[in-house]
Amino acid sequence: MNIAVILSGCGNRDGSELQETLSLLLAIDRRGWHYQCFAPEGDYAVVSHLDGNEHGDRRDILVESARIARGDIKPLPLFRAEDYDALALPGGMGAARNLSTYAFDGGAMTVRPDVEEAILSTYKLHKPVLAMCIAPMVLAKVLWAYGVSLTLGGDNPAARAAAQMGAKVQHCGVTEVCADREHRVYTTPAYMVGTRISEIFAGAENMVASLEKDCR
Repeated sequence: MNIAVILSGCGNRDGSELQETLSLLLAIDRRGWHYQCFAPEGDYAVVSHLDGNEHGDRRDILVESARIARGDIKPLPLFRAEDYDALALPGGMGAARNLSTYAFDGGAMTVRPDVEEAILSTYKLHKPVLAMCIAPMVLAKVLWAYGVSLTLGGDNPAARAAAQMGAKVQHCGVTEVCADREHRVYTTPAYMVGTRISEIFAGAENMVASLEKDCR
């Protein structure tokens, strides 16, 4: 299986959450599957991982995402759903700040057109879409009209916003998976509820295992 992974920067406060991303990539690799990382291009505001504040610095999403992918990454406009078996989005606030505007606009959020196109083109080919942590908010915005089910953990502002958009929201524990087999959407809460890296990996592993089971 060949899975495209959309990254959103480097670091949980303003990019892709490293532990979630690596857990996802490891879960894919352990099955002998292949992954290819993609990221949008464009500057974003850097958030300090020490104090949580912006300090005026700006960086490029693709350049920063390349740190996680060890340089093996492609600009998102090069993604073609026809070339991959599934699409995955790890969490981290980059999904809420760089892939979408959820961090700033809440339920009135928008999604980057290139990210929306990647998700929609994959979905319309009946190929699986996976997401972790806050990234299911992006799916909720793009796919709400199709009645997809997803999880953002328990009862929290993100879950309520996704429900208001029209997505069917399921409460899940950190290692649990919301597997919407009708729509081929797989989500897990990760650090929306988790506190330990072992929990994050277990959730990613279970999510990928659910995909593997359904693709047999």
